[in-house]
Amino acid sequence: MPLKSRELTFYKSNLSKKCALPFFLEPVRAGFPSFADNYFEQSLDLNEHLIQHPAATFFVRVEGDSMQGAGIQKQDILIVDRSLLPTNGKIVIAIINGEFTVKRIRVFQEKIVLEAENPNYTPIQIDPNWDFQVWGVVTYVIHKAV
Repeated sequence: MPLKSRELTFYKSNLSKKCALPFFLEPVRAGFPSFADNYFEQSLDLNEHLIQHPAATFFVRVEGDSMQGAGIQKQDILIVDRSLLPTNGKIVIAIINGEFTVKRIRVFQEKIVLEAENPNYTPIQIDPNWDFQVWGVVTYVIHKAV
């Protein structure tokens, strides 16, 4: 059963099953068309490309709009690596007083600020008396093309 909070739903990665799909060797052009009839020469397993540390990787479904400026939309799936350091400017999953949130972390001198990527939300300056922890670093965003 997945772990759930108000904004996010968490799922553990499972790499026991391989999922190799056909992969075009020729890149798709965003300009003039290219013929790609015979370019299925390899297979690609997205787990191998998107997950660097399987034991520390989780999938998280987003339930809010605070990060839309960073390309993170409601119902997107985030790939989160708990083994990475949350350096300045990274998008992180944080826990503030028991509540999960996804924000961009900023470190100014000795202050930590969590910033939304939506002007409707104000930055959260972390109070040293709060129960605060960075749970993981977002490495990829998966969302449906419209």
